[in-house]
Amino acid sequence: MSVIKEAEWRRIALLEAVHRQGKEWDVIAPRYGVTNPDPPWKSSLTGMCECLSVAGALPALERRNAEDALANTVYHGIPAPERELLALVHLMVDRGLVAEGDLASRMQAVRSRLQGT
Repeated sequence: MSVIKEAEWRRIALLEAVHRQGKEWDVIAPRYGVTNPDPPWKSSLTGMCECLSVAGALPALERRNAEDALANTVYHGIPAPERELLALVHLMVDRGLVAEGDLASRMQAVRSRLQGT
């Protein structure tokens, strides 16, 4: 599948909501005394990208080109690690690799575990 042209990127409500939460790593890390510039999930993100590329589901060059296009449009102004994450999930939803409803359910399950509820 080829990369969608910038003008055709659709907004994904769930990702728009995540974007508005203001939980960028460079803002959160200092609150907890963390000085590592990379978020703890960065290595998982890199691994996921590699797995998708090797499997042929999302070739690396296509992903990077799409990420650049999304960074210039939908996710403009978001710091790099979060932008990479949102772009990857955006592409996965667009390609039908994950359903938006399933993603929302998984995010809620993780949030509940983290909050101990």
